[in-house]
Amino acid sequence: MSSKYLIFLGCAVPYRVSSYEISARKVLAKLGVELVEMPEFNCCGLPLDPVSHETMLILAARNLALAEQTGLSILTLCPGCAGTLKKVNKTLKEDKELREQINAHLKESGLELKGTVETKHILQVLTEEVGLEKIKNAVVKPLTMLKVAEHVGCHLLRPKEVIGFDDPEDPQTLKKLIEATGATCLDYIDETECCGAPSVGVSDKVALQLARDKLNHVKMVEAQALITICPFCHIMFDTNELRIERMFSETYGIPVLHYPQLLGLAMGMTPEELAFNELRVDTSKMLQVIKEGVN
Repeated sequence: MSSKYLIFLGCAVPYRVSSYEISARKVLAKLGVELVEMPEFNCCGLPLDPVSHETMLILAARNLALAEQTGLSILTLCPGCAGTLKKVNKTLKEDKELREQINAHLKESGLELKGTVETKHILQVLTEEVGLEKIKNAVVKPLTMLKVAEHVGCHLLRPKEVIGFDDPEDPQTLKKLIEATGATCLDYIDETECCGAPSVGVSDKVALQLARDKLNHVKMVEAQALITICPFCHIMFDTNELRIERMFSETYGIPVLHYPQLLGLAMGMTPEELAFNELRVDTSKMLQVIKEGVN
């Protein structure tokens, strides 16, 4: 049985981390999740909150109203987009007066929000729709030789009362999905700490220090890769790892992979198919470990 979702790409994925989109589309197709292109979507609204809260509500509501016209729920790759669309959907469904106020703006575009669709992050779809057993059955090259660390990030799980998915203090979903590939997911200090990306606009130095702390803790447990599920977390680590090495005279050599890239390898896809060429940190050593382990 296949699932069908509108794919909401948001702003960062198509322009800055297309490797996430490419790998996600490939693994979801093989797992029976059909993706329908979202018509005329706009920014989820997150960057405008709280500077212009009403504008954020309108932007998010417009996306949800467009989805309602198709009758399909939304699948996102970005936790920030997922969290914003979930939060706005819940808020407007529960607050009739506010919903009418936002719908007055949407009416100018011939749209109306009714609250009939859901938004799910790819991890939620993989866990709840596809299921771990189906994922394990799709694995043809178990990555049993690989030891990795995971970084869930902030937006996927918080605030818990809105997201209602996994435990933000002790998240297990990504770990279970990593282990479904055959790879070992290592525990490390301060796993749930922020990557630093939200601080970039305020203090580049603070942001890089936060990312450095995470990389040091991942290095301590000798992880052979860091697995992300957020485009901004991925950009923070993959783009800045080499920069942090130069700034602080560190050596990491830790490849940063999107989870669909890891899963794709286990499903028998090639690094070329999964857009490994777009990653900044060299993956050749990790891929050699996999090759020697499989062969």
